[in-house]
Amino acid sequence: MTQSVPFIDLSAQQAEILDEVIPVWREQFRTAAFIGGPEVDTFENEYARYIGVDHVIGVSNGTDALELAYRAVGVGPGDEVIMPVNTFIATAEAVSRIGATPVFVDVDDEYLLVDPAAVEAAITPRTRAIVAVHLFGQTAPMDELVPLAARYGIPLVEDAAQAQGASSTVGRAGAIGRVAATSFYPGKNLGAAGDAGAVMTDDPAIAEAVRVTAAHGSAVKYVHDRVGMNARLDAVQAVTLRAKLRRLDTWNAARRALAARYAELLDSVDDVRTPSVRPGNVDAWHLYVIRVHERNRILAELSAAGIGAGIHYPTPLHLTEAYAHLGYRRGQFPVAEAAADSILSLPMFPHLTAAQQDRVVQVLTRTVALEPLGAGYRS
Repeated sequence: MTQSVPFIDLSAQQAEILDEVIPVWREQFRTAAFIGGPEVDTFENEYARYIGVDHVIGVSNGTDALELAYRAVGVGPGDEVIMPVNTFIATAEAVSRIGATPVFVDVDDEYLLVDPAAVEAAITPRTRAIVAVHLFGQTAPMDELVPLAARYGIPLVEDAAQAQGASSTVGRAGAIGRVAATSFYPGKNLGAAGDAGAVMTDDPAIAEAVRVTAAHGSAVKYVHDRVGMNARLDAVQAVTLRAKLRRLDTWNAARRALAARYAELLDSVDDVRTPSVRPGNVDAWHLYVIRVHERNRILAELSAAGIGAGIHYPTPLHLTEAYAHLGYRRGQFPVAEAAADSILSLPMFPHLTAAQQDRVVQVLTRTVALEPLGAGYRS
């Protein structure tokens, strides 16, 4: 019988925490403590200590977290926000929801992280924020972006949705910029049992603005000082997040071991380009993204063999229909465009077994070997 391997196995995570969270959920249902309350407060404090910030505000999802972060640093209609073009659409979508304009820039070829030189070249008098996207679990080049943002007096916002537990030479992801946003979507390294997110900052004024805006613009019930939104974290999700946070370092260590094993197993496969870790970074390995020729064919054959794989992301944002109105053209961001045609995400989750990983590599190696001679990435 052919062994299938899922792209991600969330059931293994849930099984690990089930006995721990069910009694707390029962008490929540008994007391009807669903919005705010001690579980939310405690999670916010625990996550703040974990990443090393003064304030964490739990919110409804990662997209709302981004919008709240942008609003809190003053992004408004007509402003520009610079970001890498190879990111999930939420990074830009939250800008558009405010009435501001996302400004896309290219990435470096080695790590596929935002290029600081491209960021600087894109700065205009309308630039109101720079977004550092920590992609695939790896922290963006914050050692360059922090001084760049400071030099121009522009707030640096972190999109840390894929990097819970990652760090760089200048700090832990989510605790470096002026403000940071993260997602606790179930598939993240720290995932809820549904949608959830958070905003992180050391600035008490930003923290207060986020908390008030996320609660209908109200710090006191029925007193509305601003037009806000409904973006609060459910207490039921806070219970799940607290249980998983206690395991996050262990799970991330498992991901790092799996990434190292992938690199070893694929080292002799000439037509596979494995990912690199930027010097000084500790990668959380949210995704394990290789680059191959004939990616679509290989993806189809992996799928046919029962191997879960994905593409993160198949279309750079400037080429999506959603942002066609911005007038970007194919060829403006060559690194991101070339990567989008070759990237392939292999199964990566902390409960992935050695046997499953061996199966992935076996099928991938056999499939890649069918490529035309001379198509390899390595000489």
